[in-house]
This record gives sequence, C-alpha cells and structure tokens, in this order.
Amino acid sequence: MTDTALPLVSESTGSQEVPEPRRPALSPSRASDFKHCPLLYRFRAIDRLPETPSPAQVRGIVVHAVLEELFGLPAERRLPDVAHALVAPAWQRVREERPELAELFADANGQEVAEWLASAGELIDGYFRLEDPRLVAPEARELLVETELGSGVLLRGYIDRLDVAPTGELRVVDYKSGVAPREFNEAKALFQMKFYAVALWRLRGIVPRQLRLMYLADRQSLTYTPDEAELARFERTLEAIWQAILKAGRTGDFRANPGKLCEWCSHQERCPAFGNTPPDYPGWPEPDPGEESVVDRAD
Repeated sequence: MTDTALPLVSESTGSQEVPEPRRPALSPSRASDFKHCPLLYRFRAIDRLPETPSPAQVRGIVVHAVLEELFGLPAERRLPDVAHALVAPAWQRVREERPELAELFADANGQEVAEWLASAGELIDGYFRLEDPRLVAPEARELLVETELGSGVLLRGYIDRLDVAPTGELRVVDYKSGVAPREFNEAKALFQMKFYAVALWRLRGIVPRQLRLMYLADRQSLTYTPDEAELARFERTLEAIWQAILKAGRTGDFRANPGKLCEWCSHQERCPAFGNTPPDYPGWPEPDPGEESVVDRAD
C-alpha cells in the first residue's frame, strides 16, 4: 500500500520522468466552476483573486486532515476517541500554515473556537456512523491523480481516499462536511467523482467499481457504480469544457451566469451581474489555471 501519487511514466521509455513545471490542466473544481459560471472560473483560476473561507469550510479542512491522519494509524487504533484527540492538533497545524484563518473567530482561543471544534467532532462522529475504519485498508489518501486524455486534455485532481479490493476493484471515496444533496442535485454531486473515475480509468485501465460520497453532517452516503460507456461520454464532456475554457481564455470572454449560488459568491463587488466591473483581463495564466485549492478538496 502507498499514500503517494502514481508516478508520471514516459510512454516511450517506461522510466519515471523528472518532474517539470506543470502545464495547464483541468481539475474537477475548476471544471465545475466553468460549468456554473465562466466568470467565476476566471476570477479563481486566472485572476487568482483571494477568497476567505468560511468557518464551515475551514472545519472541513480540519476534518479531512483528521481522517487522513487516522488512516495513517494501525487499524486497531482507529477509534472515535483517538480521532477526537486529533482535531485540536489538526486545527493548530492549519493555523500555522494559514495564520489569517484565526481571524475568522472573534476570540481565537475562546468559547467560539471551542464550540467550532466541538462541531468538527460531531462530523467525526458522523464518519464513524458511516463505517468502521478498522475494517478499511486504503491504498492511498489525498491521492494526486494526473492523466492526459487522447485529445490532449490534462486532468488533475486529488482523491480523498482510494480503496482497492484484493480482487482489484477500485472504490473512490470522498468526504463531504455538509449534508447529502436532494435527488435533483445528485448529478452535480457526482460530477467530481466521475472526473476521478475517468482519471483512474485512463491511468490504470480499470473502471472504478464504486464511487462513494460520505456526507458527515447528516450521516448519509451516496454511492454510484459507473460503467465504461458512461465514462467515455463523461470524458467527452470534460474535453468540451476544456475547449470552451481555451476559447474563452484566448478572447477573455468569461461571462457571468447569475444563479442561486451568487448569494454566497465572494466576488459580487466585481461582477457585472451585480452592476459592477471586473478587473482588466490579465491573459491566460502560466503554468496552471486548473489547480484546486485546499478548500476545494475539503468542502
């Protein structure tokens, strides 16, 4: 078992290549951004405008860190009290890496933070209601997958957990700190997972047996079994999204697409949908306008 990403292998020699600066790639979060609102994609991927995560998003980062660390322990130690003991140290590490996040709370060491950490503990309890980690032996955690499609589109993303059965079947697991979507939103929820499934299919030649989203807030799971024909169709969808991104990148024509999610957008003050003006277009970025943030991976 390994917790490292699959190596990039040269097709011509079969040898591991020396890492080079990463070229533009498509990630599941940025693909979803472009589908939802091309201007949001531009703000996040090209302008790289800062966004302050909410306490709920930072809590998701902490919970993901706890679950990643939990699976680094021997199976017999993967217990609820052990996981709870990892919450405060995980928050401390997050604060050290991004000190500005402490400003989300009026008192960085007071009652507000204590209640927030307790709510993270409730999400940990939700995880233990969904499965017993002592019975799981993941091949990888926070796995970076990167593959180039036949059309030349480079896919890149991080998988929370990859399980491999003794018979070789793959299960892709993603932790969500929110609640399970209503039925009509399931397709949107599975977009990210199908992205990972396509990447793994092209990397390993195996269609994942199961895609599993674990919603810790309401302790529900959404599972899905893709097939090869479906992933081939989804691959074409990703290729079409990337071509649309490239076209917009050449012209700078990233249009706003107002909708329900605008209420929570961090960029209203520069969005035409709110009567405002975007900053001047900076041009196509280098090297990577598809990179996911930590917050993207911990929602």
